[in-house]
Amino acid sequence: MWTLGQFLNYRLGLQMTEPDRTIYLAVPFETFTTFFQQRFVQEAVKTYQLKLVVYNPDKEEIVEWKE
Repeated sequence: MWTLGQFLNYRLGLQMTEPDRTIYLAVPFETFTTFFQQRFVQEAVKTYQLKLVVYNPDKEEIVEWKE
């Protein structure tokens, strides 16, 4: 979850300079289907209102946008 802290700090900084910009956390599909299914992680996503882009790194394509 170290990435989450880094993401939240970046989002805060961006809100201060470009408040209308929306940022997404890019997550590999395999990570989304394993790690992101844990209850703690799902609660963090909900609590921090994270917007996610789930992608397939092998095919270099976006699988899903989650808002």
